[in-house]
Amino acid sequence: MKKLRAYYFVCSVVFLLAGCSNGNGQLSKAEHELAVKNYQQYCAGCHGFKLEKFEKKDWMYGDNMESVINSITNGREEMGMPAFEVTFSEEEISALASYVINGLPENKDELKPALSGNDKVESEVQAFIVDTVVSGLDVPWGLEFLPNGDLLISERAAKLYRFTTNGELQEITGLPEIMVKGQGGLLDLELHPDYENNGWLYFTYSGYAEDNKNEGCTNVMRARLNGNTLVDQEVIFNGTPDSDRGQHWGSKLEFDKNGYLFFGVGDRGNRDENPQSLANHAGKIHRIMEDGSIPPDNPFIDTPGAILSIYSYGHRNPQGTCMNPETGEIFETEHGPMGGDELNLIKPGLNYGWPVISYGINYNGTKFTDITEKEGMEQPLTYWVPSIAPCGMTFVKGDLYPAWKNNILIGSLRFQYLERVVLDGYEVTHHEKLLEGIGRVRNVEMSPDGYVYVAIENPGKILRLVPVN
Repeated sequence: MKKLRAYYFVCSVVFLLAGCSNGNGQLSKAEHELAVKNYQQYCAGCHGFKLEKFEKKDWMYGDNMESVINSITNGREEMGMPAFEVTFSEEEISALASYVINGLPENKDELKPALSGNDKVESEVQAFIVDTVVSGLDVPWGLEFLPNGDLLISERAAKLYRFTTNGELQEITGLPEIMVKGQGGLLDLELHPDYENNGWLYFTYSGYAEDNKNEGCTNVMRARLNGNTLVDQEVIFNGTPDSDRGQHWGSKLEFDKNGYLFFGVGDRGNRDENPQSLANHAGKIHRIMEDGSIPPDNPFIDTPGAILSIYSYGHRNPQGTCMNPETGEIFETEHGPMGGDELNLIKPGLNYGWPVISYGINYNGTKFTDITEKEGMEQPLTYWVPSIAPCGMTFVKGDLYPAWKNNILIGSLRFQYLERVVLDGYEVTHHEKLLEGIGRVRNVEMSPDGYVYVAIENPGKILRLVPVN
């Protein structure tokens, strides 16, 4: 029978036996590998990837291996743990129980509280538990997972961290000089699709102008990690024009299926000159090669005077970029002024209208345009009035959240929630607010093992959404 994504599964019981000895039999190599696989896939979300969340409680005890197996098989309904009789074979249950019992530390005081199914959040179609993975941050911006499971976290205040699978927060050195001003600083992170072979890490940041430390622009750098030091740094994109305004830098990164790198640059607070001009980088979505060179089929490659990296234009401040895993298409969210935040499907060479058309108004309540549509300018797939301040977005991939699959999750800075957007083709058919009041949601990312991670700020935390029945 196909394994159920029971979520914290076996977990909430297996854990048990803080009082059991390690004399319950040794696993063969194959049994151990299977137990590790099942634990990481089904249990780690609630009990930690290193079995660290098995805090001693009465319900965790069992007298012997038989009682542990019975608990896994029949569940602990009072703790929100389902039965796993139809989920795992008898051999799998036995191996998993042995793995957890033998893996618990001798000093049980080191253990942390496990998540409980009774603390679950009920959304419209998917229940989940909120697990705090990292705390003590300020404004976490970018999230990216290394192949070994470590999590890279960029802080806007020009800090880059590695959060290890052992739960250590380590600072990474070797960043370029970064202009931390207003909305600027160290921004997004992205691994090269072939990172395991070439080691390239990409990040966006607000860099200083060459001749004026009061001005800056959006840059893209790639570098490699040597331990916790960045080496082989290369600036592969230098945005223009330089500006002394500390706003609207962009700039989420996303590789598409063809290996092209997409990212947005905001209008830098100059809506009258930048977004409708092809002669500068601001107010645009760009597409470049992995080394910063220009794809030969970029839409303005033959346009005199145009910046060749431009893929689309007429944008205000793009702070969400992600690829539809089914189609390979690039979607983007951007901040409007007072109202008029947008979700867009990005197509080559198109004009998305800012500031000629908009569903927003000035912050003082006055109008800057009287039209919301114009021939030759794209309409958003959806827009928000009032503004939610969208930041960070991802398509839900994998099978852990079956009722959310291929939905888009978008962070709201202003209203402090996570928004779920349902698409039918290119039509937005439904919105749902999740985690209302959780904090300013700066980013949302899918981990390689299929979990949703959410970055919130002030105080900065990284959360994991653990699905449950």
